[in-house]
Amino acid sequence: MSNPPVDDAPSGGALLGAHWTQQGLPADDTDDADSTLGDEIESSTASISSSILNYRNINGRTYHSHAAMDEEYWAPNDPKHLEALDIFYHAIDMMLEGKLHQAPLSQNIENAVDIGTGSGLWAIDFADKYTNCTVIGTDISPVQPSWVPPNLLFEIEDATREWTFRDDHFDYIHMQLLNGAFGSLTHIYSQAFRCCKPGGWFEHVDTSVMVSSDDGSVEENSPLDQYGKLFEAAGNRVNRMSRTADFTTMEDAMMEAGFENITVKKFKMPISPWPSDQRMKEIGLYAYATMTTDVEGIIQFMFGTILGWSQQEIIVYAAYLRQQLRRRNVHGYYTLKVVYGQKPQ
Repeated sequence: MSNPPVDDAPSGGALLGAHWTQQGLPADDTDDADSTLGDEIESSTASISSSILNYRNINGRTYHSHAAMDEEYWAPNDPKHLEALDIFYHAIDMMLEGKLHQAPLSQNIENAVDIGTGSGLWAIDFADKYTNCTVIGTDISPVQPSWVPPNLLFEIEDATREWTFRDDHFDYIHMQLLNGAFGSLTHIYSQAFRCCKPGGWFEHVDTSVMVSSDDGSVEENSPLDQYGKLFEAAGNRVNRMSRTADFTTMEDAMMEAGFENITVKKFKMPISPWPSDQRMKEIGLYAYATMTTDVEGIIQFMFGTILGWSQQEIIVYAAYLRQQLRRRNVHGYYTLKVVYGQKPQ
């Protein structure tokens, strides 16, 4: 039976939630061994698997408290989403070949900060590597572990406000995976420049929300194609950048802030384990696990609260997204981008 016609979006635009519910739940195609990853991928991912504390609750998921920030942030802060973030952290760590930073840091650095530290994994690893460096991890929710290296401290701070750190203090400032957190990078990068020591480094790592393919297998208006477009549409409504890693946004803002020796590195991160190369296949497996562990949590706020989708529309879309992620002939990937620069001596 053919799908009913849908004319709720122009070609190349973001479709309405009704597009997915009109088609009903997708048929289970996991028994088609030639076209889907099926049990292979499921068995692999199974093995991976005060006022500040007054979190907002949306459909059973908790989000950052309004007391911690001026504006709302799209990502949940509950254990389920933190688990998904930790899985994605491992995928990025593999993509960057275990390097905690791309900037050429000295072994005797004294002070470093991780802005938007999330669960704190990167800050913990960095503090373990640079034991003589005082490391601070900031976030808008106190969700980090208490058992950490002695040279690491977690603090509550909203990076969109004026930073509380003193001028010319940090040898290294790190930011990672903050897509959708800022309306502009201008203020953020200017704060980083102010707080960075002369000769110190600032590094930002982020991914595009747009899922691409080199062979056209991520077809227009497919669930993966729509994912980035819908995220962008929601971000535009609340003045939040959702395509931080696209175009030349990061490097332009870094140059405008005053940094020099700016370096840009881009990587193609598979969104599922479709590559034949074993290392890239494993990276894709972790990226797949990130998405499928918490699809609803990732899209709940942006698609539901901002775009007005119903819970039924979110659930049906998530089912189509999971189905497409399992298909062997869909060769989708994110763009992972690393930009770092040095404050002039």
